[in-house]
Amino acid sequence: MNLKEIEARLQALVEVDLLNVLPGKKVEDVIIQKLAAAIQLNTNSEKDGSLIAPDMYTLVLHPDTSKTWEDPQLLTILLHSIISVAQEAGFRFTISPTITISTDEKILLNDAEIIASHRVESMAETNATPLDTGSLEDNNLPENAFLIVEGVKVFPLTLSVVNIGRRLDNQLIIDDPRVSRNHAQLRTIKGRYVVFDLNSTGGTFVNGQRTSQSVLYPGDVISLAGVALIFGQDNPPPRPDLKDTAPLQSATSNRPTASLKEHSTAKFKK
Repeated sequence: MNLKEIEARLQALVEVDLLNVLPGKKVEDVIIQKLAAAIQLNTNSEKDGSLIAPDMYTLVLHPDTSKTWEDPQLLTILLHSIISVAQEAGFRFTISPTITISTDEKILLNDAEIIASHRVESMAETNATPLDTGSLEDNNLPENAFLIVEGVKVFPLTLSVVNIGRRLDNQLIIDDPRVSRNHAQLRTIKGRYVVFDLNSTGGTFVNGQRTSQSVLYPGDVISLAGVALIFGQDNPPPRPDLKDTAPLQSATSNRPTASLKEHSTAKFKK
């Protein structure tokens, strides 16, 4: 199937299911169009020739628009249609796909953004090495993004992939027994940081809600089994602890900061 065929088939399936289950409901054409594009653009080709469709979908809407999606049946219908269209197109999934809603006041009321990605396997289970940051989904880094760790340490986000956990090969090492060896990952997708839980024991939470994948916005509080990280996207505080790194010109805080080891690795102890 080409993009037009995927879009037309997705539209037909959604309309039929809505008519049968939620008569009177309608999914805007822009969402159908962007879902079809997200499926096609984010489908990966394997060495054996098989096509792997993305299994995690985030529908980013204006807060007022998101209210129409409060009915879980609507998301179920949309997800069922995604699965059907992908399979008809010859794509396959490596894991059951999911769909979640996120809000952004910058999105127009009649618009939407679709973030489609592939779930990250737990490195603890696969014994894999950290992801190669040279093969990224998106090299468009959010400007001046950083994490505040436990309220006192600042970790600038300068990579498109940041693995977080107790293992020494993570980019951000948190030496706390509550944190799994490979706990979470930040990845840039469409110019935004997205946090993924790596099947951790204690779970990953964003603003108090447990999540497997969540788009991050400035001020979001990430909790790794109780260890708090605050995501920011501004000018981080200056770093007086690093002699070879000048403070950012517009930063005024004297908050202590983290030292970065080689390979952009930082370690924090309680």
